[in-house]
Amino acid sequence: MSWFESLILGLVQGLTEFLPISSSAHLRLTAVAFDWEDPGPAFTAVTQIGTETAIIIYFRKDIARIVGAWFRSLRDKAARSHPDARMGWLVIVGSIPIGVLGLTLQDAIDGPFRDLRLIAVNLIVLGIILGVADRLALRDATGGKHRAVKPRKTLEQLSVKDGLIFGFCQAMALVPGVSRSGATITGGLFLGYTREAAARYSFLLAIPAVLASGGYELTSIGEEGSHVSWGPTILATVVSFLVGFAVIAWFMKWVSTRTFMPFVWYRIVVGVALLVLIWFGAVEPHAGEDVGTGDEITSEE
Repeated sequence: MSWFESLILGLVQGLTEFLPISSSAHLRLTAVAFDWEDPGPAFTAVTQIGTETAIIIYFRKDIARIVGAWFRSLRDKAARSHPDARMGWLVIVGSIPIGVLGLTLQDAIDGPFRDLRLIAVNLIVLGIILGVADRLALRDATGGKHRAVKPRKTLEQLSVKDGLIFGFCQAMALVPGVSRSGATITGGLFLGYTREAAARYSFLLAIPAVLASGGYELTSIGEEGSHVSWGPTILATVVSFLVGFAVIAWFMKWVSTRTFMPFVWYRIVVGVALLVLIWFGAVEPHAGEDVGTGDEITSEE
């Protein structure tokens, strides 16, 4: 991987990680567009440490309160009912699904899940589901002529059951094209939470998952036979942090006043365009996976 490739991929990672459009899919598609080798799940996981660092800094006050309250709850049983302590426990509970499934599906994540046909379908399907969830949230918020405004839940009302459901939604993002934020926010909207609450919990929930995944994949960088080396990976991670910090600040303002429909339409258009290109043979389903490796990878018919 060249320094220029890592710079572009770092920009893409930073721009797309927090938006409900799938950063892993966009890294894969960017490599295909430039005829580069697929950066792979290890590079993706490590560069996500950069964007997750942006989350930690952006929510640093919230995180400091949550961590402090959680540690107090270990010593003081009465402290466990505090909202911040409960949030700490709920982040742990919500992280269980992706931890279990991530280890179980490791081989599929590294291989079949990166098929461009699957990515395209995921972009379209999750986009439609997100659109439905967003419309339900908008209907509750605005009411209507014969329908009263329906209050939506806040994070203070988050239960263990809902935390686990959020966690399973997050685990769906193990497949490129789904989107970590897109899946968890969609799940939160269907559970009746406000856009802001769903987005906030989504980002807090991602911290342990991303840091664990990135740490696990660190040993894969620079392995013999790998085209990804440490220098370009570090550059991409730093760039993703800088860009991601600006994006998260913008996105949190967006969700408080706007709908997700622009992202819904974007996902559908990109997914359909990708399927059309594959259908007409302009793009191979496994494009980029064998660039520079000397291996031939044929698509399944």
